[in-house]
Amino acid sequence: MHQFLISAVAFIVLVGLIVVLHELGHFVVAKLCGVRVEAFSFGFGPRLFGFKYGETDYKVCLLPLGGFVKMTGENPSEPVTLPNPSGAQLLEENQGKETVPAREESADEIASDPAALTSKPRWQRMLIGVAGPTVNILFTLFLMFFYYAFINEVPSVTVKDTTVEWVTPGSDAATAGLQTGDIVLVFDGVNHPEWETVFEHTKLNANQMVPVTVQRGNSTIPLSLHVPASAKSETFDLSEMGISPELLPGPIQVADLQPGKPAEQAGLQNGDSIESVDGHAFHSVPTLLAYMQWEKGKPLTLEVQRNGATLQIVAKPTDADGTWKLGFGWVPPPYRDAPMSFAAAGEHSLLFLRSKSLLVAEVLKGLFTHRLSVSQLMGPVGIAQVAGEAAQMHDWQVKFDLASEISLQLGILNLMPFPILDGGMILLLLIESLIRHDISMVIKERIYTAAFVVLIAFFAFVLFNDVSRLGLFTHLKP
Repeated sequence: MHQFLISAVAFIVLVGLIVVLHELGHFVVAKLCGVRVEAFSFGFGPRLFGFKYGETDYKVCLLPLGGFVKMTGENPSEPVTLPNPSGAQLLEENQGKETVPAREESADEIASDPAALTSKPRWQRMLIGVAGPTVNILFTLFLMFFYYAFINEVPSVTVKDTTVEWVTPGSDAATAGLQTGDIVLVFDGVNHPEWETVFEHTKLNANQMVPVTVQRGNSTIPLSLHVPASAKSETFDLSEMGISPELLPGPIQVADLQPGKPAEQAGLQNGDSIESVDGHAFHSVPTLLAYMQWEKGKPLTLEVQRNGATLQIVAKPTDADGTWKLGFGWVPPPYRDAPMSFAAAGEHSLLFLRSKSLLVAEVLKGLFTHRLSVSQLMGPVGIAQVAGEAAQMHDWQVKFDLASEISLQLGILNLMPFPILDGGMILLLLIESLIRHDISMVIKERIYTAAFVVLIAFFAFVLFNDVSRLGLFTHLKP
């Protein structure tokens, strides 16, 4: 329950803020273009509270899953409630008398209303449409610039190269020819990738062959790596295809020994440094775990440093719920803040924007070429889970990265030329500009209705996949 509440609150705050900023972009440009904005809403559904200022109703609604801006003429088939047009003069004349009732503006009146969206030049309507996604993209740049310029958490000690710490024998990586100590120079066309990039491109190539170039000693070797179908899973890890990346220098630092477990029984102590395991110099617990799963419980010979002395300790892992473990925690690497100069922060922000934009493009390309399945997409439930996990982490980078990526994805996806989305509206306006007359409202309504049905069906499908990953339907499986 605690995790659910954290995830729900994190989702509402994160997605709510990003969507409201998106709508704020539409709102500001609409106002600058003289369009009447009838409502600016945080959330959907019944109105809870708010206030009216000028011609706009600023409100909070029941379902806090984003927001919207309602402009006069945005949907000409819908009647619009307006104040009596006699304006300030009539109000002045009726001071102290009964209130002038509101009235509904007809479709014909909307067409001739200078403050209606449809009365504005097409270039202004395009500006209004592109304003929301633009704000999302600018917000991504702002967040990452702020992070790099004022925080920028970096490990106190780092590994510069993308080095393979260990390759599981018999795995896809071993079959491809990868070996312990190889440095990845190129992965799926990306030069000098970081491990995060390798992981992202692995997810994009489930059940595919990926070209990889490694440096081994003084030689450069081209390889072809098969990515398993399990890469589609949310829980996929590089160790599943036999790669344990070197993420940290130095030995594994022992901490939080569990009473009665193999590590304590073998004589390990808090503060010990594990220099090697069966002669392998492992630097992190994930690599040690991958090695133990391959050995399937075989006793391990640990070379340990303790108070300047070298010890040989033999420990036999136990099977805990299908995973072989020794029963100790480890000291995570220390981090420090290293704020960049404004120039460097700006450069890194642009690089972040470029790399994540290309990643979104790769995902869309993968969907259209059937390299990726729609079932791999993350919906609101998945985003809420990730947001909840990020909220509980101590480091700031995860939080800034997540918020920036969601804002960027919202901006890019809204620019897609699909009806109902901002890009779809812009496309129709471009078509109208080319043919030099408006598309029939009947045709537009049919297009939007069909698009709405498709979008709702797509949303329901993604939502079902999200819920399925929670394991709520496990009892239905044979």
